Amino acid sequence: MTTDTLHEQKILILDFGSQYTQNIARKIRECQVYCEIHPCTLSLNKIIAFNAKGIILSGGPASVLEKDSPLCDRNLFTLGIPILGICYGMQIITHVLGGRVDPSPHREFGRAELMLKEFSHLFEEVKNNSTVWMSHGDRISKLPNGFKTIAFTGNSPLAAIENPLAHIYGLQFHPEVVHTFEGTRILKNFLFKICGCSQNWKMESLVEHMISDIRNKVGKAKVVCGLSGGVDSSVAAVLIHKAIGDNLYCLFIDNGLLRSGEKEKVESTFRDNFNINLDVIDASEKFLQKLKGITDPEKKRKSIGNTFIEVFEEEAKRLGNFTFLAQGTLYPDVIESVSFKGGPSAIIKSHHNVGGLPEKMQLKLLEPFRELFKDEVRALGREMGMPDGIINRQPFPGPGLAIRILGEVVSERLDLLCAADKIILEEVKAAGLYNDLWQSFAVLLPVKTVGVMGDARTYESVIAIRAVTSTDGMTADWAHLPYELLGKLSNRIINEVHGVNRVVYDISSKPPGTIEWE
Repeated sequence: MTTDTLHEQKILILDFGSQYTQNIARKIRECQVYCEIHPCTLSLNKIIAFNAKGIILSGGPASVLEKDSPLCDRNLFTLGIPILGICYGMQIITHVLGGRVDPSPHREFGRAELMLKEFSHLFEEVKNNSTVWMSHGDRISKLPNGFKTIAFTGNSPLAAIENPLAHIYGLQFHPEVVHTFEGTRILKNFLFKICGCSQNWKMESLVEHMISDIRNKVGKAKVVCGLSGGVDSSVAAVLIHKAIGDNLYCLFIDNGLLRSGEKEKVESTFRDNFNINLDVIDASEKFLQKLKGITDPEKKRKSIGNTFIEVFEEEAKRLGNFTFLAQGTLYPDVIESVSFKGGPSAIIKSHHNVGGLPEKMQLKLLEPFRELFKDEVRALGREMGMPDGIINRQPFPGPGLAIRILGEVVSERLDLLCAADKIILEEVKAAGLYNDLWQSFAVLLPVKTVGVMGDARTYESVIAIRAVTSTDGMTADWAHLPYELLGKLSNRIINEVHGVNRVVYDISSKPPGTIEWE
């Protein structure tokens, strides 16, 4: 049995560019049903070949009234597969099937009260007058033939529609966000009552099948893995080691952009606890030299990525002949880095795991987590008995502290940021908040401000503190840290880190911001 067995019952999500599309996928997987996101440009033949139990049309930033707005093939609605359109997806259903969509006289954004009108399997056990989250500028003024209204809000007389004979449903609101209180129940109704899915996407089954898949794919070949010490590469290394043992070789490259004590922690963890083949390479001087004079964030990422490839290739050749390159690439890495060809999604920023190395080194990719979200990877690690100190580590970017230094990266600025970052992690852990936060770290700003220390004028650097809560990193809220903790952080950083005289706190959410500053 392979992981394909776990994919026999699956949901296809067609992405029309919504910022919430990944939330849909995560919600579905939390219901223990496998799903995949594909671009809205996916051909009808490929949709048929996917063999989905149900199809979800995501929201999107466009209007069906605009010229060249992304639509879907009308024949999609003749396949007999249950379909759920969300926001823009509902408007596509209406527009393509002969209904009418008009600009709304009042753009509806935010919370609304959903009032149920008629019985629908989609709303079984859903409370009347529950809160839902709206985000739209158009609304439906005429339904296609065969459809009826099953719910409404004060501003949307057709907030939910269905054609029960064709198994086609539409929601003007977003059930995938936490602001829709009954959203999970609505999605469960679609998955289980309408699509007839089974709950077969379970981590305990997945570990066994993934180990079997890796053995079948790799055989007796050798695998090299770039180990960073983060959750993704750490769990990948342990999983692959369970599958192929000493045929796995891990390389940890010290790029000089690491947190305090990072290299020593990785060495002790993987050599002493897991007995994994590990080579540690100090290439810090080379990375810093390559970053000299670079201030643009994307150029920093590219420089670090290219230097990593150069060092990794050289060291891998020294170790022997490898057939596979293992990476801890996650599903969001793939989606966020690659704009769907012909679709409405946009590249946000480059990810170090996606692209480049295999072509240059002529290695086959081994990416066991390419279909998973980070919380699913953490669950896999727990299933394999990995310690919480690894599993619950906050994410750390591949380019390291370089993208937390706004401006040029030089050793003096690195030392300053590293010291401030260490204080933040120490105090967050001491306050018992480390596991409650998705990330907490320091950012060094490219400005200096006037201050007073010991009755003398200072003109020194500014540190920004960034702390966010999230479930998957795709969306995030700024963390409401206690004032006492913020005060302690500011006091320690200013007093202990030479060259800093001001500390600020970032209260931006994602979106519109990103978690990292660069």
